[in-house]
Amino acid sequence: MPEVLWLVIGAVVGIALGFVITRFVVNASTKRAAQEAESLVADAKKQAETLRREAIVEAKDEVLKMKQDAQAENKERLREVRAAENRLSQREESLDRRVESLDSREHQISSMQGQLERRERDLKDAAEEINHRLERVAGMSPDEAKAELLDTLKEEVTHESAAIIRDAEARTRAEADKKSREILSLAIQRVAADHSAENTVSAIHIPSDDLKGRIIGREGRNIRSFEQLTGTNLIIDDTPECVTISCFDPVRREIGRVTMENLIADGRIHPARIEEMFGKAEEYVNQRVQEAGEQATFDTGIHDLHPELVRTLGRLRYRTSYGQNVLNHSLEVAYLSGVMAAELGLDPIPAKRAGLLHDLGKAVDHEVEGSHAVIGADLARRFGEKPEIVHAIEAHHNDVEPNSVLDVLVQAADAVSAARPGARKETLDSYIKRLEKLEEIANAHKGVERTYAIQAGREVRVMVTPEVVDEAATTVLAHDIAHQIESEMQYPGQVKVVVIRESRASAVAK
Repeated sequence: MPEVLWLVIGAVVGIALGFVITRFVVNASTKRAAQEAESLVADAKKQAETLRREAIVEAKDEVLKMKQDAQAENKERLREVRAAENRLSQREESLDRRVESLDSREHQISSMQGQLERRERDLKDAAEEINHRLERVAGMSPDEAKAELLDTLKEEVTHESAAIIRDAEARTRAEADKKSREILSLAIQRVAADHSAENTVSAIHIPSDDLKGRIIGREGRNIRSFEQLTGTNLIIDDTPECVTISCFDPVRREIGRVTMENLIADGRIHPARIEEMFGKAEEYVNQRVQEAGEQATFDTGIHDLHPELVRTLGRLRYRTSYGQNVLNHSLEVAYLSGVMAAELGLDPIPAKRAGLLHDLGKAVDHEVEGSHAVIGADLARRFGEKPEIVHAIEAHHNDVEPNSVLDVLVQAADAVSAARPGARKETLDSYIKRLEKLEEIANAHKGVERTYAIQAGREVRVMVTPEVVDEAATTVLAHDIAHQIESEMQYPGQVKVVVIRESRASAVAK
């Protein structure tokens, strides 16, 4: 018990001492913390005061700087305003001076108008007085005097117009002939063309005349079947070892020719065999037509044509004009148009396109009425060709007026291709009629004594009576004859008109 009691007392005394020590330590820590806090607050207040004073100083400096900038800006603006006021005042003074000058000029013009009116009245009175005197002296009225004056001037105007035409021709030829000759000669040299003419008659050779009877068949059934299928006329006459196929449609005639050659080679000729051979020949010719059209577009570098236009173009392979193959002619015109366009600095592609399609209407002109130029233009328009290409096709024979360089290029290329030696041929009757028409047109003019058409109708020489046609009138007469030939005739190439006037004087010494 005493030991326990001492232990309890020791524990109580320990706890009490611990409490006293702890409280003492806590109070000391609290005092130190309070002192440190007060010290920190005092330091913070000092720093805040310092920062506030620095901020106030900086703000005052900034305000002062802004004030100085504002004052400088105000001074600059004031200077600009004063300069603007000075300029306005100067302009006002200038305007005032101009107004005064205009007023003075207006007064001068008013006075001058009054003087002009007085002078006009004086001149009018003087002219009337002169006219009255002239009427009394001449014994003619003003209308009669005008008529006589016009008659007098008419001959002088004719001479002057002839001189003007001659001078204009000389200047134009000096500037244009050289360039046009260079372009045409270059185009012709660069285009290599076939000079052989083609016939339009399809004549087929047969091994012997005995085969003619088999072609005709019993009671003519074979020939009737052939003509009905092919749409051609089969001509069998006394010509040895030869039969002839006639048809206005060149493609149909070619199909008939191929059918007949296959029948002759096969030897079996009867209606069923004719029908079989006709089907094969039609397929073969249609394939060649397509290939010809595609080859033409490939050769000219034109690859976006409508398929129907390509097929129609291929049909020209079997079409001829005056013995000239129209497809070859179209290719020549395309090449020539492209070369001339390039020489003139233009795009050659549209020129080649228009040249290739210019005779498109000849493939169907036997099916549709009208000029082949108009028919071809309608076809091109229907299948989406551009308006300038359509117009060039329509204008290449002057069915419509040419209105662009492309139209003239196609016309020139067409004329060059048709007029070159060996390109075309015509019958003797049409040739003679053309020459006679040329001489008839020239002989119809006043003062023409004789006319000679020479060089296959490419030149007309006109002999005039010197007493009737003077030197100046020969130029006018040549132009009149050339214009009449252009309007009344159709011919390949060009026709040169030469008017010759010769005066001779003779005397006899006795």
